[in-house]
Amino acid sequence: MKAVFISDAHLKNSTDERYVRLIQFLSDIQSGDVRSLINAAEPGCKQTPIDDLYILGDFFDFWFCSKDRIYPEFQIVIRKLVDLQKTGVHIHWCEGNHDFFMKEYFHDALGMEVFEEWTTITLDNLRILISHGDTVDRSNRGYLMLRRILRSRFFHQIQRRIPASVRWALAGTSSNASKQMNTDNNDLLAEKMHLFAHTKLREDYDAVIMGHCHKPILRYVEMEGRQKTSVTLGDWSNGFSFLYYENEKFFMSYYSPR
Repeated sequence: MKAVFISDAHLKNSTDERYVRLIQFLSDIQSGDVRSLINAAEPGCKQTPIDDLYILGDFFDFWFCSKDRIYPEFQIVIRKLVDLQKTGVHIHWCEGNHDFFMKEYFHDALGMEVFEEWTTITLDNLRILISHGDTVDRSNRGYLMLRRILRSRFFHQIQRRIPASVRWALAGTSSNASKQMNTDNNDLLAEKMHLFAHTKLREDYDAVIMGHCHKPILRYVEMEGRQKTSVTLGDWSNGFSFLYYENEKFFMSYYSPR
């Protein structure tokens, strides 16, 4: 099997470099060129279609949308994802701390898989735990409280009753609040996340993959004679990092259009 993992694109405006480059990246995936983009010892065939695309949270900088009212700037990338899905690529979402309440549209309307938080997937013979990872740091009680409020049924019903244009105007407030509540520097947060991953790797997982901390790290851990993998994906918003999986091997890379 072949899969790509990305996170933290924080898309908002279709003219932003991160947005334009992501559209180019999805075009390369659709063309089967992603295998030629990674820095691997054996590049293999140039045309290599992937099976799955995993988006591990904060793909959008906010998601105060309903299935009949989508923020206009998001339409371009959504159409691109639908085109990719039509080629046979399975698209999976983990909700992040900026984009949630996504099932109604991406699952119910588009038929993509949506996970609200943690989920276990299987690639070939590997058992893998994936998530955005924003709940790993249990010491950040202020953020965890804000998260519960924003994801509550009460808040969902309130924001659905507000006109879409007002929702989108207020979305930046929610986005900024989430950012301000996550004040750890990326190095410290990455270490917390990899320490958490090690505890899960002892529970018979072969790999743990998370986003959120914006620092791309791929680590291999030897446990009971087996090599296991801990990954924080970094971000698409600045570094254009992504993780490629093929035949029980992981490769961290950085996208640059050719």
